[in-house]
Amino acid sequence: MSIVSRNPALTASVAALALLGGAAHAQEAGQQELCAQRAYEMGLKYQQQSAEVRALQIQGFTIATRRLQEILDDGGEDRPLAIATDLDETVIDNTPLLVRDMRACHDYTTWDTWSHWEREGSPELMPGAAEFLDFADENGVAIYYISDRFQENEAATIETLRNLGLPQVDEDTVKLYGPTKEERRAEAEQEHEIVLLLGDTLADFADVFDDAPLDAQKEAVAANAERFGAEWIVFPNASYGDWDGAELTGWDAEMEISQ
Repeated sequence: MSIVSRNPALTASVAALALLGGAAHAQEAGQQELCAQRAYEMGLKYQQQSAEVRALQIQGFTIATRRLQEILDDGGEDRPLAIATDLDETVIDNTPLLVRDMRACHDYTTWDTWSHWEREGSPELMPGAAEFLDFADENGVAIYYISDRFQENEAATIETLRNLGLPQVDEDTVKLYGPTKEERRAEAEQEHEIVLLLGDTLADFADVFDDAPLDAQKEAVAANAERFGAEWIVFPNASYGDWDGAELTGWDAEMEISQ
């Protein structure tokens, strides 16, 4: 017999607490069920926790390293070489912010919580990012960080990248939101030949993808198929993207459930 069962008052208190706890749990479950942002959870689990994403990130930087080595060995460029890379979900991982917002039923794709994160958050490097960027730096290749982080947070972003130990981080190489990414790439190309682009969204590679409908983006992917893995290295991001409002296609057969 437990101590609780020998004390009727305590037993009643525990029972009341249990009811309250059950009600709170039911309320939380109801909130989760009604919260549209919980639809992001599976994608965030994949992006933050899956071993497959880590493998893909390592694979992406491995391909980038091999391609850059091939380009260096070829030595056919007349101008100094450069690579350009996106930051968020390419070089650095922002999923802690996204998870926090999702759990609060806040739609992080409105981007109204990002400025705070850019100033005070602590993103981590993607696996393989530091090794690739150090390889580029050690071989005399210029690095441009072309990101749509807010220009007003430039100093904080530069500090974050330096704290992460990334090379060639300064006001000239970190090019943030304002002009289009195409314009920022063109600015970098005034002094260098950009031989590799890295990113998690297709706008990181060419303006033909920028604000284009999904069907047009798919057509542009097919038209540029030979560039992926050669000039353009794409990294996985299941957290957000132009595709998030797309309609899914399902099998129309009647469901059969095995017993």
